[in-house]
Amino acid sequence: MKVTDFDYHLPEELIAQHPAERRELSRLLVMGRDSGDCELRVFADFPDYVRAGDCLVVNDTRVIAARLFGHRDPSGGRVEAFVLEERAPSRWQCLLRPGRRLNPGARVILDQNAGAFVVTARLDDGTFEVEFDTADVLGLLERAGRVPLPPYIQREASAEDRERYQTVYADRPGAVAAPTAGLHFTPEILATVAAKGVQISRVTLHVGPGTFQPVKAERIEDHIMHEEAYEISPEAAATINATRAAGGRIIAVGTTSVRTLESCADPATRAVRAGKGRTRIFLHPPKRPLVVDALLTNFHLPRSTLLMLVSCFATPEHVMAAYRLAVEKRLRFYSYGDAMLLLPNA
Repeated sequence: MKVTDFDYHLPEELIAQHPAERRELSRLLVMGRDSGDCELRVFADFPDYVRAGDCLVVNDTRVIAARLFGHRDPSGGRVEAFVLEERAPSRWQCLLRPGRRLNPGARVILDQNAGAFVVTARLDDGTFEVEFDTADVLGLLERAGRVPLPPYIQREASAEDRERYQTVYADRPGAVAAPTAGLHFTPEILATVAAKGVQISRVTLHVGPGTFQPVKAERIEDHIMHEEAYEISPEAAATINATRAAGGRIIAVGTTSVRTLESCADPATRAVRAGKGRTRIFLHPPKRPLVVDALLTNFHLPRSTLLMLVSCFATPEHVMAAYRLAVEKRLRFYSYGDAMLLLPNA
């Protein structure tokens, strides 16, 4: 298939720049996977669409305040570091700007008396390895870092974003972008879902900056997918497999939960294996999910791998028609936008 098959027109004013006033008041477009039929609700109605025996799978990664600022020592030139991933105690992979002036050995003093780091290596992919003067880099980021909002949010991060660009169940630090489908949940909605007899299982996929990487190939099959770290516990795998065996539905919250589950699926049995690793899985039509029955997701960028993944749950024609309806009904798009639920038809 061609990348242009996943293009659509989005008025710029529909790109959400701020979260909804309350998480549960986002709008929810519900679509039947087979029929393509849609209805509009609010997210507070989400529990109406789950039933006893289902399993809701959420990604419990936590967004780190990955943006740091400082100056070169001794020249004083300004530096921005985008902290990506731990490589060893006190050593992290980063994007640095301006990178062309930061060779191994360069020292950067951070703002707010937060300490310093030294560039230890320039990596083949254009990123850098740096060594901080503390082993508690996560604590440093919590004190001095800024929330890394997506590039299409045209403003600086605020104090509100520290809470709202984080799911209420975020637990394991490591992401530099939020698993945004989960941003709509409140503790009360999760309690209502559980009270209906739905199991809630947690998996982890640390969302990396590659999630915003454009598809440059003309054919989607030629795209090289970015890599992200994941983990599924034995308890989560057992719950998910028991749900399937009993005839319940697996409802994934977000494309990251889908990628995690499908990366660990046995093609022969469709069972999920526990474990941790790194995945480059690229789900696109005509592929179909092995494990996941229903998907809750936000609305994604045109021509993006995320939109292609969503199109594995229905025909691309149905998905693109739903996106046109979302534009017509003035739903809000992208990370702080509204949600879409793709369900098996009854």
